Amino acid sequence: QAETRMKHVAAYLLAQLGGNESPDAAAITNILGSVGIEPDSEKLDALLGNLKGRDIVDVIADGRTKMSAMPVGGGGGGGAPVAAAAAGGGGGGGGAAAAEEKKPEPEEEEEEESGFDLFD
Repeated sequence: QAETRMKHVAAYLLAQLGGNESPDAAAITNILGSVGIEPDSEKLDALLGNLKGRDIVDVIADGRTKMSAMPVGGGGGGGAPVAAAAAGGGGGGGGAAAAEEKKPEPEEEEEEESGFDLFD
């Protein structure tokens, strides 16, 4: 369901990037239709109702502020010190095992050979 909502938001942002300061349902429907997507009229109406009279940049900034206040992480918060203690807890042999487990990082040349770079 969030996927459908994000398509509507993406179309709204695309319309704004194209110069439409206040995209309406028809503009969003045209953008979604151009890629074969049928808009959900309820979600589209809800989106437009929530954005009416508001600047999308302010809405996004408010959302980022709210998300930054959200707690993150799961129940695994204390596991690293326990794992480190368990790895080195058997006398002098723990250090050698840790050195053997370390694997070399893949070379960046592989990315260049594929012809795709995320940052190009």
